[in-house]
Amino acid sequence: MSLIKNRKLITGLFVFFLGFNASVYAEKTSKIDSAVNTEKALEAKDVVLLFQDTLLGVMKKGAELGFKGRYQALEPAIVKSHDLAKVARIVVGKEWKSFSQEQKQKLNEVFSRLSIASYAHNFKGFSGESFEYLSEDETARGGRIIHSVFVLPEDKNVKFDYMLKKKAGNWLIINVIANGVSDLALKRSEYTSILKREGFEALIAKISEKIDNYTNQ
Repeated sequence: MSLIKNRKLITGLFVFFLGFNASVYAEKTSKIDSAVNTEKALEAKDVVLLFQDTLLGVMKKGAELGFKGRYQALEPAIVKSHDLAKVARIVVGKEWKSFSQEQKQKLNEVFSRLSIASYAHNFKGFSGESFEYLSEDETARGGRIIHSVFVLPEDKNVKFDYMLKKKAGNWLIINVIANGVSDLALKRSEYTSILKREGFEALIAKISEKIDNYTNQ
């Protein structure tokens, strides 16, 4: 299975998932919409467990959906359940303050597309994988870390630590640490280096190139 063959792909990914067909998607989005519209929002643990459950659904339907179908199924999950604007801001560091409003909007757009495309490309098959919840910790600044294991029948298991922060009363994933490697840290190192050496347009071009590669493979 392509997901298992290259473990670097697992290490470098955010877990952005929700719904893969009409019935499952409607049920799960109903839960989130209901939580948003009431005083009691989803707990951090529930956010992660919901994503993991629906990710497996996408994987099981991967071949049937194709890249475009997987992309369309994952897009609403990213919008609803991750603070991508904050993540984009973090990964470019202090350079964010020097961007114009147009540049900020452009970065947010391509970063969101990259996040969806990477999952649509890499999580496209199922070979009996499953997730196991381990525990939950509170950070010093009031965030949450959800610890879990991605069980791979044909490979070594992967430990996922999901970092969440509250925004407008809802828990949102802002980072995923896979086997001790932070996706946020990897992207920040790469993006800030490109910005310093080549500038903003070069960064956008490199991100767009990655999106094209995911789309066409």
